Amino acid sequence: MIKEKNNTTLTFEDFKTEVLNDYRIAIISRECSLIGRKEVLTGKAKFGIFGDGKEVPQLAMAKAFKNGDFRSGYYRDQTFMMAIGELTPKQFFAGLYGHTDLNFDPMSAGRQMGGHFVTHSLNEDGSWKDLTKQKNSSADISPTAGQMPRLLGLAQASKIYRNVDGIKIKDNFSVNGNEIAWGTIGNASTSEGLFFETINAAGVLQVPMVMSVWDDEYGISVHARHQTTKENISEILKGYQRDENSNGYEIFRVKGWDYAELIATYEEAAAIAREKHVPVLIHVNELTQPQGHSTSGSHERYKNAARLAWEKDFDCIRQMRLWMIAINIASPEELDEIDMELKKEVLDAKKEAWNSFIDPIIQDQKVLLTLLETTANNSTNKEQILKLTNELAAIKSPLKKEMLATARKILRLVVNEDSKTELANWITAYIATTQERFSSNLFSDSNLNVFSVEKVLPQYEANSLDVDGRMIVRDNFDAIFTKYPETLIFGEDVGNIGDVNQGLEGMQEKYGELRVADVGIREATIIGQGIGMALRGLRPIAEIQYLDYLLYAIQIMSDDLATLQYRTVGKQKAPLIIRTRGHRLEGIWHSGSPMGMIINAIRGIHVLVPRNMTQAAGFYNALLECDEPALVIECLNGYRLKEKAPTNYGEFKTPIGVVETLKEGKDITLVSYGSTLRLVEQAATELQQVGIDCEIIDLQSLLPFDINQDIVKSIAKTNRLLVIDEDLPGGASAYILQQIIEQQDAYVHLDSKPQTLTAKAHRPAYGTDGDYFSKPSTEDIYEKVYSMMNEVNPSKYPNLY
Repeated sequence: MIKEKNNTTLTFEDFKTEVLNDYRIAIISRECSLIGRKEVLTGKAKFGIFGDGKEVPQLAMAKAFKNGDFRSGYYRDQTFMMAIGELTPKQFFAGLYGHTDLNFDPMSAGRQMGGHFVTHSLNEDGSWKDLTKQKNSSADISPTAGQMPRLLGLAQASKIYRNVDGIKIKDNFSVNGNEIAWGTIGNASTSEGLFFETINAAGVLQVPMVMSVWDDEYGISVHARHQTTKENISEILKGYQRDENSNGYEIFRVKGWDYAELIATYEEAAAIAREKHVPVLIHVNELTQPQGHSTSGSHERYKNAARLAWEKDFDCIRQMRLWMIAINIASPEELDEIDMELKKEVLDAKKEAWNSFIDPIIQDQKVLLTLLETTANNSTNKEQILKLTNELAAIKSPLKKEMLATARKILRLVVNEDSKTELANWITAYIATTQERFSSNLFSDSNLNVFSVEKVLPQYEANSLDVDGRMIVRDNFDAIFTKYPETLIFGEDVGNIGDVNQGLEGMQEKYGELRVADVGIREATIIGQGIGMALRGLRPIAEIQYLDYLLYAIQIMSDDLATLQYRTVGKQKAPLIIRTRGHRLEGIWHSGSPMGMIINAIRGIHVLVPRNMTQAAGFYNALLECDEPALVIECLNGYRLKEKAPTNYGEFKTPIGVVETLKEGKDITLVSYGSTLRLVEQAATELQQVGIDCEIIDLQSLLPFDINQDIVKSIAKTNRLLVIDEDLPGGASAYILQQIIEQQDAYVHLDSKPQTLTAKAHRPAYGTDGDYFSKPSTEDIYEKVYSMMNEVNPSKYPNLY
């Protein structure tokens, strides 16, 4: 909306209509918050966190928000979502109840608590919608400030689309880079490192980002004086203010109850960001939180009487109402009438949402009760079954859990009776239809998932030269950047020097600083850049310099990227490729191989562990034909090792989830990955000299794991298994054993105890000797295999020690 003072084209009646519409949205949102809290306290909903007190600034933000823009926000933005037409009261309550149907809860089908919002970027088949024709919200997460890193990437995508030529997919994602990424955060969460890391990075990159800080002076019960220097985030960020001599931010401060000034501020901020690609920070202060932080407590416990009285007076809706009355937009009586009308409207929506949620479950309850009564009448345990049945019948608003728990307990009572079959069939069918609603879409189920890619072998000329492994990665990236104009790579030392191992040598000079970019030391927002740009159709490759440094970014990978398809039920995707390098380097801080931690933290992201650079290049080629995120860990000590140079760069593909047998053997199966395989191969050569014939299997990927179950086929032949891993004891090796022994049922073929050989529990010490005494060596592998064969045939393989 244009400011009243400066507007010469809008009639007063038009102006009045627009303001009243905004007021209606604010009242609807507030009523949803008030009733939502009651629904939690009465037990219909599990937990509630609401946007009351933040309604008016969100209305102003919504007015400046255009088609193609993206929000990366905070779990109190319900008014904004209602104002852009992406959330109805009925949907609000469906989310509060945890309705597991996207048709009712389009935000997450009950997978996230209320207050976490998303718009759908994908069609039913997983293909992209035209995001320029809709208002977009990236999927929220709860971790405080966790929305910040992705916000940076959402904004950077506009810069890429505006300045990089030849991107064929552009039309569905951008109109000349005019889109703004809008961020929202609570004032207390600005204390998080992710906030400052993102603010700094956006200032460096100069991207179209508008960051709103909703400031109500508290972080749950902790006052701003304990949170923020000077109790004022915009005050301490003054150094970021741009001037005629340097880039930076435009910074605004505005009162959260001042409707007219809020609209003017957001219009000005949007114009600066959209046209000039300058980031803007809007500090919205003097806000309130009428119901406290959440349904888990009351703010009367930590706010004094004076503060509570001030919050009542300066409630943003009350102040908007007073302003409307003062300038004759509406009388108190007219506004009272609107309030009453909207309270009924929200109550009706709540009832409809509850009935839509509970009625199907009650129908299932009736079917089950009929079955249980029949089961009881035909059972010798009739009395016990009827007791459980009556307890279930007494539940007026049953949960699916309560029905299944009752049915499964009764099944135990009829395990030896004829009536067992029908009950067991009901349980099996109910779990089958219900479990999917809670477990689907961890990975893509589109026809572009990683399993859709077919293996293409590297091709070689008869006289192919042996070259450094780094040159294979480099030349393959060259082919990728030519083939896919929407690809770009960024990371520490990636650009000017072509990465620390020269795997990108000459690429920045050839493809420019936007596509091959150096960035600061800030791993979390490197990943965030990738997530945001991938959400907008680009194909980013985010480089983390060393595997150990991934720990700085593991929270963003785990909470945001890995859960994205799951928490949106397949309605958003971010096919980000994360490139790093690791294994076998010497010293505590650069030699870690925390694979167990990584694979357990990032389920939802594929984890690929190529043994050489040709395999790594093949993974990149494969992933660029897929719509899923992946982590590729190159072997740090492989860049200078010689490999034959392929002729089909950009085309050969390493299959994902498929193991490779490097050596066939009959006595024992050795399973490993990455750099350790070279030691395994050497040990196998030495073991062959004493008559021990090892089969060596390269896992190639940990997630997914051996989809063809080739390892168990090997064990069926050798009857013995050793897993060699440079992670800590019980790390990745425990996962690998679980997959082989439990998932593949390899235990039925084993004649010896399956064993692991891992690094020591401590970090590797510095130097060559530190590596030798900290991680598995060739001699360790030889002796471990030899000792296992000693158990089989002690006369042929006598004890070494």
